Amino acid sequence: MRELLKQYSDLPILESERLILKPLSLKFLSEKYVSWMNDEEVIRYLESGGNYTKAKLEHYLSEVEMNPKYFWAIVVKESGEHIGNIKIDPIDPIHQHGEYGIMIGDRNAWGKGIAREASSLVIDFCFMELNLRKINLGLLATNSAAIKLYEKLGFEQEAYFKAHVDHKGEFVDTLRMAIFNTAIK
Repeated sequence: MRELLKQYSDLPILESERLILKPLSLKFLSEKYVSWMNDEEVIRYLESGGNYTKAKLEHYLSEVEMNPKYFWAIVVKESGEHIGNIKIDPIDPIHQHGEYGIMIGDRNAWGKGIAREASSLVIDFCFMELNLRKINLGLLATNSAAIKLYEKLGFEQEAYFKAHVDHKGEFVDTLRMAIFNTAIK
């Protein structure tokens, strides 16, 4: 397995036809980003969000910079607009797997294949550059749009947990999904 990120400045920029994934940092601090974190539709399936202020987001982004992670801002090439974030964190170097997460904060970008395009970039990076053998994720079982996306990307359900987490005052079912690096046996 390739040596993991030691410094934040070592995080590569990833590019696709429409997107640039740039290291998430304080330069992405904006009122728009704060608004995503307070938008009930955007955070509906997330564990974080709500009651965000610019100061709270600034603190969070400072932490991201100080503690190197594989965490990118999703930026539209054509406009330079920050529309969401994607990460693989934590990474377990012994067992060679990482935990995937994505948020498309700009609702105008929903339904346009952005999440799939960004996810493909990160999955390819993790499998080809980091030599991970597996990428995991967890989600609420009611998040049908995300399940559909993950299945298109090649993720398979590994576990189903009934009434597993307290989500906004109600115990709900969750899924664990994973995709394997087929180049590693």
